[in-house]
Amino acid sequence: MKNSGLLEPILAAIAMGQSLTAAQWQTLVQWEAADAGRSPAWGYRPATLEMILANRAALLQQLYPDFATWCAGRLGEPMAYLVTLWGVWLPLSDRLIHLRQQKQRPIVQGILGGQGTGKTTLGEVLTLILRQRGYGTLSVSLDDLYKTYSDRQELQTQEPRLIWRGPPGTHDVELGLRVLDQLRHPEPGQAIAIPRFDKSLHGGMGDRVAAEWVSEIDIVLFEGWFVGVRPLAPSAFDQPPAPIVTEGDRAFALAMNQRLHSYLPLWKRLDALWILHLADYRWSKQWRKQAEQEMQATGKPGMTDSQIEQFVDYFWQALHPALFLPPLLPQADLVLTINSDHSLGAVTGGAVGQG
Repeated sequence: MKNSGLLEPILAAIAMGQSLTAAQWQTLVQWEAADAGRSPAWGYRPATLEMILANRAALLQQLYPDFATWCAGRLGEPMAYLVTLWGVWLPLSDRLIHLRQQKQRPIVQGILGGQGTGKTTLGEVLTLILRQRGYGTLSVSLDDLYKTYSDRQELQTQEPRLIWRGPPGTHDVELGLRVLDQLRHPEPGQAIAIPRFDKSLHGGMGDRVAAEWVSEIDIVLFEGWFVGVRPLAPSAFDQPPAPIVTEGDRAFALAMNQRLHSYLPLWKRLDALWILHLADYRWSKQWRKQAEQEMQATGKPGMTDSQIEQFVDYFWQALHPALFLPPLLPQADLVLTINSDHSLGAVTGGAVGQG
């Protein structure tokens, strides 16, 4: 985010409960108004901006002790993330609350993002913020809807190229529909069973484990690497990008595209869709290699660069980002651009509306 260095000492003062000078306060207002994409994305109007920022400052001060504890155990030095908390995470929580108020029922917020885009971190910090603000919040991953190990073994006999879990067809869509419907329209006092998946079982193949029982959920954060992705016309694969190279690759891509049709009812349960968007999708492969190398440096086993290439290429062959993301971006309610250093960049999209 531009000129974020100006904000750091001001936000630190707010977090520590210190009073701001008139000049510091004006800096906050000017920073918020300077980015032409921010106010439309958050739904702010000039007439109400100062009131919104005053409320946000009070929330930051109230939230900071819990945020600092969470951040220290998850990301590191909490002060390093104050600008992101102020400029992105708190406004996102505003957006979710206003959508919840508009719908007057529990909402399901879809979050689409590839590996390394920060889906897990976003879900955790939003859950922390929203619970602090009195809203029951639940994170559910598309991964939690994987078919059982035995069902996926049977599936592989029908589609031999489904060698790894993840692509369309490896999820229990009917289970997802039942769960999201229960969460969106719960019975009074009803406890809802949320499926959970352990990726470490069966030598890393993974399997479903005991459900988590929840109740009184206001906001569901439903994330995954192709949440909201829609099938394309078959002609989109006439001249596909690498690594869809051979006729076998193309046949696999077409089959995965066809399987996306069965996910459309699931996407209809989304009340909104956010996309964590890499300006260059190829960064995800580079980041995966870096992560594996860092893990190996600590003495833990990891994949070689060649294995990572094969692994990531497999998912690009199933649903290639260069094919499926461009038509989806204009339809998203919010697009959060992820920079090459993993930081959050531009935020664009339509407003939910809050003054």
